[in-house]
Parts: sequence; structure tokens; C-alpha cells
Amino acid sequence: MKKALISIPIIALLLAPPTAMAHCPLCTAGAGLAAITAKWLGVSPPSIGIFIGAFGIALGLWFVRLIKFQIPYKSTLFALGSYLLTVIPLLPLMPEHWSFYLTIGGDYGSLGNRTYIINSFLAGSIIGAGIMLISPTISAQIAKARGNKLFPFQGIVIAFSLLSSLSLIIEILQKML
Repeated sequence: MKKALISIPIIALLLAPPTAMAHCPLCTAGAGLAAITAKWLGVSPPSIGIFIGAFGIALGLWFVRLIKFQIPYKSTLFALGSYLLTVIPLLPLMPEHWSFYLTIGGDYGSLGNRTYIINSFLAGSIIGAGIMLISPTISAQIAKARGNKLFPFQGIVIAFSLLSSLSLIIEILQKML
């Protein structure tokens, strides 16, 4: 009986996670939930792309922490792989496109003078990925300005504020145009 009582705490310690990494899973789950909710509410593909792109990058950056082996550019490879594996399968489901006319110079048809077409979901996902990549830097700058103090859930608040704000701006602009 004494051996069983001693072995229970040892087994519990072995099964317990070494650290609590709550920030990245919360960001990842939150970005995915926001994208699903946006689609359900009838939000446009670029805004959904913003959240899906952020979700793909956050998932890759979170997952790379679980991998113990070292390879060059491990974080970049996992983030890019996760982004591509998240966004590419969804492209056929979001066929809407944006077109824009670029007139830098040259005859029509040259690189500087033609009409370009881009998938609006893809454009949004690239923007969302960029926001997810710069939000930790912004969070660090805010913390530094506050004397290295973080407010509760600062990283999540900053990431979602940026993603939501840009998505709202895109929705308003699309309704106006």
C-alpha cells in the first residue's frame, strides 16, 4: 500500500506538462473560432482570410515549441508550412477576386501598366499572417514603454485588436465601393 501511495505522485509529475504555454494555444483557438464565426455571420472572404492567415501562422509558431530537435530555420519552416497547409486547401472555397489597375509607366500590358487580379481570400490571409508575425514585437514595445509590465492577456488583446480592426476597415471599404 505504501508503494502505491508513493508511486501516484511520481506518475502525476511525469504526466504533468513541464510549463503552461497558454498564450499561443489561446491565440490559435481564438483566431480559428473568429474565422468560423465570421463565415457564419456572412463576412467577406478577405476578412475571413485575415483570421485564417493569422490562425495558420499562430498554429505553426505554437507547434514548433513542442518539437525538441533542432534544425536551421525551424520556426520559419513550421510557420510557413502551417500557413500553406491551412490556406491552400481553402482557396477553392473562396473564389472571389480583387482587381486593380497599376499605372506606373510603360505600354499597357507591361509590368508597370496592367490590370492585376488577386484572390481576395489569399490577400487577406497574407495580411493576417503579417499581423500575427508583428504583434509580438508591438506587444514588446508596449511592455517596454510601460516599464516592462504586461497587462493581462496583452499578447492576445493586441493580436485580436489588430486583426479585428483591419478586418472591420476592409468590411467598411468593401461596402463603400
